[in-house]
Amino acid sequence: MLAIDDLNSWPGAINGQPATKTPNIDRLAQRATTFTNAHASAPLCGPSRASIMTGLLPSTTGIYGHVKDGDIKSANVKAAQSIFLSEYFKRHGYYTAAVGKIFHYNVPKGSFDVYGGRKKGFGPYAPTRFKWKDKGTNTDWGAYPEKDEQMPDYDSANWLINQLQLAHDKPFFIAGGFLRPHVPWTVPQKWFDMNPIDEIDLPPYLKGDLNDVPEIAKKITEFKMMPTTDWAIKNGEWKSMVQAYLASISFVDHYVGEVLEALEKSQYADNTIVVLWGDHGYDVGEKNRFAKMSLWETATKTTLIIKPAKNSVKSVSNRPVSLLDLYPTLVKMCGLPMNPANQGHDITPLLHNPQEKWDKVVITTFGPNNHAIRSDRYRYIHYEDGSEELYDHTSDPNEWYNLAGNPSYRAVKNELKKRLPDVNAPWSPVSQYTSNDYFKKLTENANAN
Repeated sequence: MLAIDDLNSWPGAINGQPATKTPNIDRLAQRATTFTNAHASAPLCGPSRASIMTGLLPSTTGIYGHVKDGDIKSANVKAAQSIFLSEYFKRHGYYTAAVGKIFHYNVPKGSFDVYGGRKKGFGPYAPTRFKWKDKGTNTDWGAYPEKDEQMPDYDSANWLINQLQLAHDKPFFIAGGFLRPHVPWTVPQKWFDMNPIDEIDLPPYLKGDLNDVPEIAKKITEFKMMPTTDWAIKNGEWKSMVQAYLASISFVDHYVGEVLEALEKSQYADNTIVVLWGDHGYDVGEKNRFAKMSLWETATKTTLIIKPAKNSVKSVSNRPVSLLDLYPTLVKMCGLPMNPANQGHDITPLLHNPQEKWDKVVITTFGPNNHAIRSDRYRYIHYEDGSEELYDHTSDPNEWYNLAGNPSYRAVKNELKKRLPDVNAPWSPVSQYTSNDYFKKLTENANAN
């Protein structure tokens, strides 16, 4: 299982950005099922990863913000009853090992048999900032350091390769968490050279796009420490920022390839499932922002590729699936008894028939009672104050025109509204998020209570 931090839907296999150079991820996709409508259950690392590993929705656990790995099971009663995905495999006879960022920081104690560690932060950091000096964010972009060997992901890849070279006497669940393309978008110069700036197409952007969204949408997506697209255009930095994000993706793609090559050369090549995912989407200029942390498509949509053991057939599914679905799907693929607590769906039918009739939707949550519902065609967003957004992806893939107030779409909206979670757990005191005033108040209220 390969988890890639802040990887949106730009890899070539997903066709999210034409300039992306990801030969190794694309090669994996040639022998796997690629999900082109895959979304996170939260548009933020901490709650997204907690949801994946517990198999529970954020609205069930009350984990809406970041959380220390060791605190996840103390979030509330439901969280306390959960069994981490790795623990579930461990209980069923698997050797479990991990390296890098799997949960939000590393891994909770005892959740894996062996943990190879993770360097703190997202460095190495340049001695001085290249472009962006605002406090409160790692956001910056530029060529640094000099060599790949100075990057933590280099070490993680080699640790995984070593695990695959061992003689295992029982089945294994091995997980690797790569840091790039999380900011800062700093990787050695050769990865920038691989993505020439004159070959880059900018993402779609409409000035005034947010004029028709409710005020609460602007409140929960406000991050003053982050650059805006208007700033990037004015300062001539947008292409440089896109180039840096693409360079970071190409860098991590290379080390994903190193691990996959080691698997192919190992004795486990024909009996090992490979799953690769990003933990949520990321705006790289869309919606006037460079950030995750919203309920719009670009912040929730991510990369998900699943290769069954011995599989060599390429398939693509555009059915809506969630990262929450990973837990029950991997359990089913390995022939283990299902965990009845899981709230995700087993998506193995889509591995056999990628266009299988599918009535499931994806729920993405950002704070109590703020939810997005993504179906095959529509995105419906419902905020805690009752405000709404609705987008028709057939005619408006960029979500530029909010249809929530259009009477012609009332029936569509009402059907999607029925899919909202029945439970909205209170914000757990172990969950922290203070990067804007809206979430800071929720965090402080939870701690006060």
